[in-house]
Formats: sequence, structure tokens, C-alpha cells
Amino acid sequence: MVKAGVAAAAAVRTTRGEATRQQLIDAAIETLKDHGYAGASARVIADRAGVNQGLIFYHFDSVTGLLLAALDSVSDMRQARYSSAVDGVDSPAELVGVASSILREDLDAGHVAVLVAMIAGAATTPGLGEEVAKRIAPWTGFARDAVAGVLADSPLGSLVPAESVGFAVVALYLGMEMLTHLDGDRAPATALFDQALQLATLLGGLGGAGGTAMPKDGERM
Repeated sequence: MVKAGVAAAAAVRTTRGEATRQQLIDAAIETLKDHGYAGASARVIADRAGVNQGLIFYHFDSVTGLLLAALDSVSDMRQARYSSAVDGVDSPAELVGVASSILREDLDAGHVAVLVAMIAGAATTPGLGEEVAKRIAPWTGFARDAVAGVLADSPLGSLVPAESVGFAVVALYLGMEMLTHLDGDRAPATALFDQALQLATLLGGLGGAGGTAMPKDGERM
């Protein structure tokens, strides 16, 4: 009976600890969105979570540790969303359409703002840049694989360097978030996607994935 009681009490403590940890992560995410890296202090985050700020150091060792956990949480959530969104996409035009839709989601919810804030913080916090770079690498790989996937059966597949395109997509995405955040004007970003969709559709018609295949040597149209 005593052992059972000890085990039950330990389980309760674990559950409470996990709940507190998640409260702090959620509060850190919202704080990064609203105040950026510079404004994400232990006091501000703890007040938002409704807990003692000492719990930040108990669960994450440091404020930076908490902010990286917040970035991980957002990344995991968006990775699942992106993977689901591109599942079954088999043409450049479809991929551009998905990317455009997801960008709007991210701008509405402020997801990319968390990463942008952490990138800004890396300029003043030793060691943070390396940690953020580790977390960006999977996104570059994801973009690379998505591009390579839709071009796999296209003549463009051998011409378009998927690795470079993956890096360019992530850089463009972050840049659009930064510029949109500055003045709140989404028109240039949405116009860029509209133009990209037109180009992707044209490429598909000329023989890209999802379009009419280009004839091989010796074949007639």
C-alpha cells in the first residue's frame, strides 16, 4: 500500500510538472511573437504562464533553454502540418499553391515570427546561432525533398538543383515573414506567389511534373 501511494504521488508530480513545462513553452511562444527575443525575459514569460519564474530554471536550466524548447514545439507542429499538406502533391503548380496557403496560415498565427525572433537573438547571444541553425536544417531538407519529389519524373528534375532550391525557399520564406511583419502589408508576398504559380503552371505545360511530357529524341509530339 505504501509503495502504491508513493507511486501515485510521483505520477501526480510528474503530470503537474509536464503541465507546468507546457504552460511555460506556450507562454514563451506567445511572448516571442509579441515581444521578440529581447522582450522574452524570465519575468515576462513566467507572468504570462502564471507561475513562479524559478520554474523556468528548474525545467529548462535557462531562459535560452526555454526559448529553444518553444522553437522546437512550433517546429514540430508545423512540420506535421507541412508534411500533411504536401502529401499527394505531384506538380510544381500544386506545390506552389500549398506553399501560398501555408504562408497565409503562418502569417495569421505568427508561427514564423518565433523563428525570426530567435534568429535575431542569435546576434547577441553566444552559442544560440548554432542551435537555431540546427533547427533550420530540417526545414531546408524538407523544402529540398518536396521540390525534388514533384520534379522527379520531369525533365526539369535534372536541371533544377533541389538542394539549392530548398535553401532558397527557406530563405525566401523567412524574408517574406520579416518584411511583412515590418509594415503589415502582405500584398507583395501574395503577388509573388501568384507569379510563381503562373510560372509553375507554364513549366508544367512545357513538360514539368503534372504537365504534358516533353518528347524524347526521335519522338514526335
